[in-house]
Amino acid sequence: MIENVILQMNSKIDSLKQSINEDIQDIKDAKHENLLKRNDIKQTLIDDIISYKAELNKELIKELEKGVDVNIYRAEVDKLENNLKDLYELNRKLSVIILPIQNMYKELVAEFSSVNGGRIFDIKA
Repeated sequence: MIENVILQMNSKIDSLKQSINEDIQDIKDAKHENLLKRNDIKQTLIDDIISYKAELNKELIKELEKGVDVNIYRAEVDKLENNLKDLYELNRKLSVIILPIQNMYKELVAEFSSVNGGRIFDIKA
């Protein structure tokens, strides 16, 4: 059972990494609408990973309670941790790209807003 949970987690992590790589490429190609299309899928993958993590912890506790030496799963868990670290680094790479863009838009909105007395658009009829 533990092996299956780890396998499922790794599969979800790999799918999320692929999605983030696609996000990075779409940003480079200025295909911003594609980013939005993947948001729900990415959220589902994240929720699944969190769920599998809880399940893995429960399964490991069950095995410990049975007196099983859970160190037999050490290599698989280490690979899972490395995969999660790779996901973290890839997500950090994406945020390095997105945050400057987000800040630029915030600055533009603030500039427009300050010029028009707190309103983005100053329409006079």
